[in-house]
Amino acid sequence: MHEPMERWFLMLAALVLLAAGIGLRTPTPSDEPRFALVAHQMAASGNWLIPHRGTDWYSDKPPLFMAAQAASHALTGDWRIGFLLPSLLASLGTLWLVYDLGRRLWGHRAGLWAALALLCTVQFVFQAKRGQIDPTVTFFVTAANVGILRHVLLGPDRRALWLGCFAAGLGVITKGVGVLAFLMVLPWWFARRYRWQGLAPADGGPMVWLGSVLAFVAALGLWLVPLAIYVHTHDSPEARAYVQDIFVNQTVHRYVHPWNSFQPPWFYIEVIFTSWLPLSLALPWLVPAWRRALRERDARVLLPLAWAVLLIVFFSLTRAKRDVYIMPALPLLALCAGPWLADILARRWPQRVALGFVFLLALPLLVFGVQGLVHPSGWMLRFAEGRQLGSQANSLWLAFLVMGVWMLACAAWFRLRRAGIAVLGAMAGVWLVWGLWVAPLLARASSQAPLVHRVEQTIGPTGQLALVGWKEELLLAFGRKRASDFGFVTPWHQQLADAIRWQEQSPGDRWVLILADIMAPCINKDATLDMGVTSGRDWRLYRLDAVAPACRGGVVPAGDVDDWGGIDRRR
Repeated sequence: MHEPMERWFLMLAALVLLAAGIGLRTPTPSDEPRFALVAHQMAASGNWLIPHRGTDWYSDKPPLFMAAQAASHALTGDWRIGFLLPSLLASLGTLWLVYDLGRRLWGHRAGLWAALALLCTVQFVFQAKRGQIDPTVTFFVTAANVGILRHVLLGPDRRALWLGCFAAGLGVITKGVGVLAFLMVLPWWFARRYRWQGLAPADGGPMVWLGSVLAFVAALGLWLVPLAIYVHTHDSPEARAYVQDIFVNQTVHRYVHPWNSFQPPWFYIEVIFTSWLPLSLALPWLVPAWRRALRERDARVLLPLAWAVLLIVFFSLTRAKRDVYIMPALPLLALCAGPWLADILARRWPQRVALGFVFLLALPLLVFGVQGLVHPSGWMLRFAEGRQLGSQANSLWLAFLVMGVWMLACAAWFRLRRAGIAVLGAMAGVWLVWGLWVAPLLARASSQAPLVHRVEQTIGPTGQLALVGWKEELLLAFGRKRASDFGFVTPWHQQLADAIRWQEQSPGDRWVLILADIMAPCINKDATLDMGVTSGRDWRLYRLDAVAPACRGGVVPAGDVDDWGGIDRRR
């Protein structure tokens, strides 16, 4: 197959694999409903500058990703497609950037193997199929790195550098971490200082650096300038709190004094050897190859590899860690693997490891599938109950069985000599089954639709509804026009107090849907209606007559240390 054909076959295969299942499911917890809700409210209100989560100003993230989701809905007319489309396009873009830079640095085969390694990695594909912010951030950071590397390794290429700096700015107004692309300056300075091989001729005149700064600032200005104008002309406590939170609490304060997601210092080692499978299986052979390249002073390896290490170290130094924080390092790690993967997979021991990986994944899937269909164990029953699978549990076990059979078939067909292809085929089959079968199944099981239907049937078309102790998926299901709220990060006792005062204005037709755990001591459980359990939470519906006399007028006692709204413990 000729290079252009292989290139387009790669992207077509990636499109099929990553897009499988798009449009078949609704957002599922934990993060997808939050971003989708903000995007919904953007589209409905026309306010694309200041994101809102219910009545709250949403200051956890800049608005770019949610705006992309809202724009995707405007383009497709379908929220089931719109909330996933930015992740799909960003992931395809990241794959193309990795292939293209690998081709320019080492040749077509190296670029192809680098892209295939990335496409095969668990974290990359799983996140590409999620309506979350991290694939978009990874794309912008990768684009920034590619622009810088093309300038310093293949240039001078001012246009690539300036585009990279612009992409870094877009990364900042997506999540804030886009600025970390400039860590590439450190290994570049080292390589330049000690005259490493492979660096392009120096092009560091004033116009180059001025253009880089202007490109970065121009991207930031797309959001910061309208925001500054809005805050200046709409000065309010909410506006000032928004600026303080998004520029201080969510950046420096969150890094230095985090309030959640605590993990040990070695957490990212675990992530690399689990979430970065099967690429991480090649590390015992890649590390010696990288060592040889570094001894030969090859800047093509030093710069991307050192940047990936610096990023991992940066996020390891804070107590708050999540697996997706280091995802932007994955494309550059795959890039550095590309030149050697073909040779590694031609050796006997790597072939055995690759085929063993397929078997080790296939066997548990087969066992779980057969056991679930024939005689499910206690933990399987508890899992199905917790996920509210009901009669759909057998469909999940059957999906596991299909995955296991497919993986064994790949191992048997391709065998040891083509173990690399066996891994690619096995993982492709698993992700197709996941996207077309498992993910829609789990989304249906966790759907808020049955709860919404029960509430609508109870309150009728003229009833008014408010939510207390709510989660994003609930407001997303009801819609802002149908359900009122009293804040998300507002303490629960304050939400309940506001809800009681709201009900007292029109007791006959105002209902409150409340999380059962936070009713005491103000709400008489016997006077409430059980709306069932969804996403592991028990919901109750009540009118004003269920409110204890001592709590009328919104006199609700403060709760204990767990009386915090939503997921934000900063308050």
